[in-house]
Amino acid sequence: MRCPYCGNDDTQVKDSRPTEDSNAIRRRRVCNGCGGRFTTFERVQLRDLVVVKKSGRKVPFDREKLTRSVMTALRKRQVDPEAAERMISGVVRQLESLGDVEVSSDQIGDYVMEGLKGLDDVAFVRFASVYKNFSSAEDFEAFLRQMDEGRGAVVKDDV
Repeated sequence: MRCPYCGNDDTQVKDSRPTEDSNAIRRRRVCNGCGGRFTTFERVQLRDLVVVKKSGRKVPFDREKLTRSVMTALRKRQVDPEAAERMISGVVRQLESLGDVEVSSDQIGDYVMEGLKGLDDVAFVRFASVYKNFSSAEDFEAFLRQMDEGRGAVVKDDV
């Protein structure tokens, strides 16, 4: 494993243990070149997924990109990182269990929104604003109204 600090290929595993949900192995590593410490995760990958973008372009599925977008939505929110990781793993398992190698970016977005809805309302709205391409405050307002109606909440008009 290459050191993220100095690029040295000579690293050593200091500790290995399963993650809380037992879907990955967490490894603490140390670089023999610079002494830097870092963590890696080893997961089972059932198949190589390909994402079909809205433009029709096909790119390899990147779990790290998915993780970055979820973590951006969760930024400064008090959500347990393990819960976020479980949600991301759940999305990946859903995608792998579809039985198809190609998956649309819309499908990924829908799964992530469903996962965030159960995790944190603010992160859910943040992700939706990018995913659904909100362009004005009215888009947020309509989305929030729709979200409240879906929960059976009473929407108050301006007082």
